[in-house]
Amino acid sequence: MPSFSQLSTQELFISSARELHFTFQNYRGRQSCHYRLNGKRQETCRKCSKCQHVSVPGEPTSDLSVVSMDPPVDPDPQPAPKVELSAAMRAKIERNRQRALMLRQARLANRPLSAVDGATSAKVSKTIDSGAGFFIEEEEDAEEELRSRKVVQQPAPVIEPDYLVCDDCEKPFMDSYLSNSFDLSVCDKCRYLAYKKHKLISRTEAKQRYLLKDCDLDKREPPLRFILKKNPHNSHWGDMKLYLQLQVEKKCMEVWGSEEALEEAREAREENKEVQKQKRFNKKVKELRRAVRSSMWTKDISAHQHEYGPEEVVDPDEDLYKKTCISCGHELTYEKM
Repeated sequence: MPSFSQLSTQELFISSARELHFTFQNYRGRQSCHYRLNGKRQETCRKCSKCQHVSVPGEPTSDLSVVSMDPPVDPDPQPAPKVELSAAMRAKIERNRQRALMLRQARLANRPLSAVDGATSAKVSKTIDSGAGFFIEEEEDAEEELRSRKVVQQPAPVIEPDYLVCDDCEKPFMDSYLSNSFDLSVCDKCRYLAYKKHKLISRTEAKQRYLLKDCDLDKREPPLRFILKKNPHNSHWGDMKLYLQLQVEKKCMEVWGSEEALEEAREAREENKEVQKQKRFNKKVKELRRAVRSSMWTKDISAHQHEYGPEEVVDPDEDLYKKTCISCGHELTYEKM
């Protein structure tokens, strides 16, 4: 039975013990009330699940009293006054924030990270038998791998005099997704408003639609920037390279010069594709005809027997003679003894 100070109910009801008496019980962590009538225990009170009333140990009184255990509540609370920060306090807060960002960048730079976000690699250690009953695990080229591992660092925070100006809305902004990923001065708000204008396309689509080669995307100055994402068709395949369509179109104009030249090159490729398709079709038809002819003609695979004609004298002084096969023209030269 909990003490009076440990009771957690909102109201405390005390009634007469002779007619109606509530009993506080604990059963498997549950609390329930029962009432007694004429000294006998009856069924569980149906109000207990809602009223949450308990009794206090001791001699109950016949008077019904209510004791409130909750602190008084102000019916009309007044909101706390808003404190205005001075210019000096705001400047101090900004300095502390910039210092925290610089410390975070320095801490991340000291820790080696992977060059691609989300990329994982597993190294298998080399096991060496020591000959003394245990094995030695040695990682191959562990130090060289740490030296060659590329550390990706986020750019330092931009202060207000160095803010970029958006190409669409011409408003200054500190940071954006397109400026970090593709070096394009467009704020995030304009990117969301004109999402079709700043569309991303895959490397394969850029090569097929704009007739670009790998050297145009990777080696021709300036090389196009891209982001890596997991392949949506199969996560076990290689990462997918996504380029900004605006930058791909600009690179296409640098390579082909104009849209007319691009259309002519595209038409020439289509014609060449049709020619190659017709050549493949003719080759298949030729192979089919050859197969049909070979099935109608039976090749003689029996051994050839020469049938020689009359004997001819080649050199009477040397007694040389020859015979010629009637079917194949083979000549047999021999000497008579």
